[in-house]
Amino acid sequence: MSHWPLRKEDITRPAYRSLAQGIAAAIDSGSLRPGQRLPPHRDLAWQLGLSVQTVSRAYEELIRADLISGEVGRGSFVKSGPRETIEVPWFRAPTDRPPIDLSMMTPVALPQIRTAWAESLVRVAGRLPDPAMLSFRPRQTMSLYGGMAASWLARCGMVVPAQRILITNGTTPAMFVALMTVAQPGDIIATEAVTCHTLKPAAKHLHLRLRGIPDDGAGMDPDALEAAARASGGRMKAVFLLPSGGGPLARIMDRDRREALARAATRAGLAILESDPTGPIPPRRPAALASHAPDRSFYFTGLSKCLSPGLRLGFLAMPEAMAEAALNRHLSMSWMATPLMAEIAQDWITGGTADALIEAQRAELTQRNRMVQRILGAQTQGFPHGLHRWLTLPADADEAETLAHALSHQIALAPGAGFATLPAPPALRLSIGAASMRELEQALRILSAILPR
Repeated sequence: MSHWPLRKEDITRPAYRSLAQGIAAAIDSGSLRPGQRLPPHRDLAWQLGLSVQTVSRAYEELIRADLISGEVGRGSFVKSGPRETIEVPWFRAPTDRPPIDLSMMTPVALPQIRTAWAESLVRVAGRLPDPAMLSFRPRQTMSLYGGMAASWLARCGMVVPAQRILITNGTTPAMFVALMTVAQPGDIIATEAVTCHTLKPAAKHLHLRLRGIPDDGAGMDPDALEAAARASGGRMKAVFLLPSGGGPLARIMDRDRREALARAATRAGLAILESDPTGPIPPRRPAALASHAPDRSFYFTGLSKCLSPGLRLGFLAMPEAMAEAALNRHLSMSWMATPLMAEIAQDWITGGTADALIEAQRAELTQRNRMVQRILGAQTQGFPHGLHRWLTLPADADEAETLAHALSHQIALAPGAGFATLPAPPALRLSIGAASMRELEQALRILSAILPR
């Protein structure tokens, strides 16, 4: 359903969501163009045999998904394009009294992290190789640290030779390189109905279109992915996935679904972009989705979400046939990763510090996730070692009002709409790493009292 105007027979139940999805598809296909005015609520309700309330709710869903804008006295309009200011889904406004910040996904600020930095800097200062200080050659950096990168990817379940690994200054540059390698302006990238916040502005900057694919409870629906690829007329080039707990839903996809999606992507001729920001923190998880289709998969992970936010280093595993193209994209965008960061990472990974920090994170996150479940119950979903949980709100709840209400109690959360690529029920992301254990418990008890039921 990508045509405009819609017809009565296009609408299924629940009607508001069907209407919102129909309008979203029309925008994506170009049937509705940027700046075009949508019919007034009452007119569209009469045309489709719906209530005005149903149309109003559908428009609200589209506004939350950043597809249309509502202007008092003028009407509703299709968004005209990317804004210069990136809307981030976490709290960033300064206040006189800083809130308990549960909006930003970070590892727990363990005291061991500070110790690791102090001790590593002393060790590195005494043995820093000349190329780390003087070389301007990216391949020399790779020769120094490729073995370290392969060792880290092995901890993540990816066995990749060093020559197919690109070291970057974090996961976001790795994501940009992968996107630039597989797609050109105007192409479509399939993604989950809720995805990482950095993908949306990245797609806008690269003039790519995102196509949200429905979820069936176990993850992205493989049949829906293939159908969307066929309907795109060859413009869909890749599928972007977060199968290992790093996505907003904090869900670890099982092996069967990973295999099914790899097969679907292969049949559809799509590249696979697999983002794994938390790396080896979730133990005993299934093999990376990329391992089921290595000839078409880009897998990227980093160290800032699982070891220390300041350790800005990422690793991109590339298909052999596209490795040279990806390296060239990285040269034009970033030239090379910062050698000093790679040297510190090598010190942590080869010396055992990284493994010790991962174990400490797992132990702390287990306690914190248990606390969330104990206080908020089944209203949240996640896994025992996750850095965040997905907080589902009642269908009639107002997400923005709930956020504002929490902030009035000095608790900052991330809105679900910031991660949505399809109209979705109201929800919030609750990150559990940044606050102290005492602050987290205080915030959870307040939320338990004020959240809509």
